[in-house]
Amino acid sequence: METVGFIGLGTMGGPMCARLVGAGHAVQAFDLNPEALEASVAAGASAVGSASEAAAGVEVLLTSLPAPAHVEAVMCDSGALAALSAGSIWVDLTTSRPELIQRLANEAPPGVTVIDSPVTGAVDGARNGTLTLFAGGDAETIERVRPLLERLGRVIACGDLGTGCVVKLVTNQLWFVGAAALAEGLAVGVRNGVELSELWEAITASVGDSFVARHDAPSIFAGHYDPSFSLELCLKDLGLLAELESAVGADLPMTAAARSAFTRAAQRYGADAPELSVARRIEDDADLSLRLEGDWVPHWES
Repeated sequence: METVGFIGLGTMGGPMCARLVGAGHAVQAFDLNPEALEASVAAGASAVGSASEAAAGVEVLLTSLPAPAHVEAVMCDSGALAALSAGSIWVDLTTSRPELIQRLANEAPPGVTVIDSPVTGAVDGARNGTLTLFAGGDAETIERVRPLLERLGRVIACGDLGTGCVVKLVTNQLWFVGAAALAEGLAVGVRNGVELSELWEAITASVGDSFVARHDAPSIFAGHYDPSFSLELCLKDLGLLAELESAVGADLPMTAAARSAFTRAAQRYGADAPELSVARRIEDDADLSLRLEGDWVPHWES
């Protein structure tokens, strides 16, 4: 893929754009935030003045945006979708709504194909090219764009267009449950006399082990609670999950409990507070500390 457009150069988009530039792709980039755009230019991307310019003349357009409303604004209101050429591919990396990507694919110009491929793996995964990308869409199109996406990490083909969004929301569903449960487990252990360092070692060497325990507990220990992802974005994803849950036709108490935990944290500390403020809320209510001395390098710096 010789020419790539990239719209959305934030916490995740910026590092992904830099990886594509580092792999030798010519990237024309756009973001409303001048500082984010300048950082991508410093990494080797070419700045353009609008979303429609980023989409014009490229073989692949990538979008990495906060929410479905931003996707619709960029692709429709700002004209990026209409600017795509026949034969090009639009890959949306946003955690979004399946119905939206399906509708926009139907509105795309003739000859333009669309893939939804939201990512997981946090900022360190974006920086290091170790993300997992959940791709939904035509199998042939996914294979065409796979070499480009594999610059960012592992690509898993999930099925028809929109299934990438479904899979990403399911993985987040499990993360939300796991993060809230981890905070509760740490509090129970510490309050009942177990040293935090020994408790964490036991958790990560047992059936209690998880990505959340290994990757996210250090953000609790350090006391910054991971500001790379806000409670507002957690609640956005939990809202999108609620739309999917309605198709199940059964009570989902674990997901409901996680939604309650993140809602309570946002009410306490504000929507802009870090995602793991779910642990801070327990610490504050129980009057205990989950600080642990150590070289806890923030994952977005690793």
